[in-house]
Amino acid sequence: MPTYDYLCIQCKRKFEARHSINAPKPYCPACGSAAEKVILSAPAMHGNMTRGRDLAVRSLQPKTDQTSHAHAPGCECRHH
Repeated sequence: MPTYDYLCIQCKRKFEARHSINAPKPYCPACGSAAEKVILSAPAMHGNMTRGRDLAVRSLQPKTDQTSHAHAPGCECRHH
């Protein structure tokens, strides 16, 4: 059974619920109010799929200036 992420409309508590896709939305375990399904993050990826995802994330990060980097003894940056 899949796990879904929910956010309580009233108290804003985030919680998970496991149920079939056709089951009604659960109520908040803290206050009993209605909850909305939310998507919090990308699904986990395993094996070769993680390499592509990792490269995509790195491509979005700001580039550092490699020319001004000073290498100290034992530097492990691999930019020699």
